[in-house]
Amino acid sequence: MKLTTTLLTSTALTVAAGVAAHAQEMANDMTFVSWGGAYQASQQNAYAEPYKEMHPEVSVVWDESSNEAVAKLRAMNEAGNITWDLVDVVAADAMRLCDEGLAMEIDHDEVLADAPDGTEASDDFGDLIVSDCFIPQIVYSTTFGYRTDMVPEGVEAPNDICDVWDTETYPGKRSLEKRPINNMEWALLCDGVAKDEVYDVLATDDGQQRALDKLGEIKDDVIWWSAGADTPQLLADGEVFMGSTYNGRLFSAIVEQDQPIAMMWDAQVFDLDGWIVPAGLPEDRLARVMDFLHFATDTQRLADQAAYISYGPARASSAPMVGKHAELGIDMAPHMPTDPNNAKNTFLYNYEFWADYRDDIDAKFQAWLAQ
Repeated sequence: MKLTTTLLTSTALTVAAGVAAHAQEMANDMTFVSWGGAYQASQQNAYAEPYKEMHPEVSVVWDESSNEAVAKLRAMNEAGNITWDLVDVVAADAMRLCDEGLAMEIDHDEVLADAPDGTEASDDFGDLIVSDCFIPQIVYSTTFGYRTDMVPEGVEAPNDICDVWDTETYPGKRSLEKRPINNMEWALLCDGVAKDEVYDVLATDDGQQRALDKLGEIKDDVIWWSAGADTPQLLADGEVFMGSTYNGRLFSAIVEQDQPIAMMWDAQVFDLDGWIVPAGLPEDRLARVMDFLHFATDTQRLADQAAYISYGPARASSAPMVGKHAELGIDMAPHMPTDPNNAKNTFLYNYEFWADYRDDIDAKFQAWLAQ
């Protein structure tokens, strides 16, 4: 659903419109928050380094705390000390931060560049603008990778999401993210809930318990991860047979590191990732952020990111510009989660559901983990 955008404050608009004429008023130090690993490296290569080449006076510090962004921004706001300038978050977290007034509302057409053909940013990003505060960057998926050399002899490689629960056919540890999102949906799917009924069931106390009970069947076989780099490392070390993580992380392990790992695309969960600007930044820091955002979210820059990682660019105008891997020279399009061969059975993440239910289900999930 595309939400109606609202205007920035008049101060922010003035800053955004006047950055070129008032460069001396822009701060030269920025702290970006992202996820670490291959994804953060793709942002560094496609956005930060080219920007710094144009602005050698600017320095960028990276913080890898995106998985804790909501809690940390709440704490910063409470303390009246916002130390972050630009934060990469998933769409559901952007919606929560926007609802709580912790992220700035953005007039996308005022702040961001048009497409090369003149299409305004709001039309170019289209329905991926799921919040007034959210600036989409990429479409990615959370899916499973598995060790090809650990598949038992004479057994077909796993190709169904419910193979995660089949520890008899596919023995070995699994790695799952230490949060309810995706795990609860997969659990209900493998407990017999129809795909189009998953969120209706998950909205009930009984449905939430049903998902936890299903996860309980493999709980003793799970290593829980918090950082996106954890599963690729666990797979590389042979500590797990299969594990969930972001498709770009698995791409890096498989293609760039030549690990004996393969993708299991079944029931991959599509999601969005993008920037939010913390509310309450001083004008000089806000001016620099707006200048960077105008550069880093244009059509070419989003296409450039796809040269470093297998995530689909969020702008429609960027998709035709996706080319080859920057170092390996391979075509990147077939490695995108949206490729027809990879997207035969996808699960669409429900942003509104998790924005509404996240805190309550988080509490239940963490209590279940502690049992």
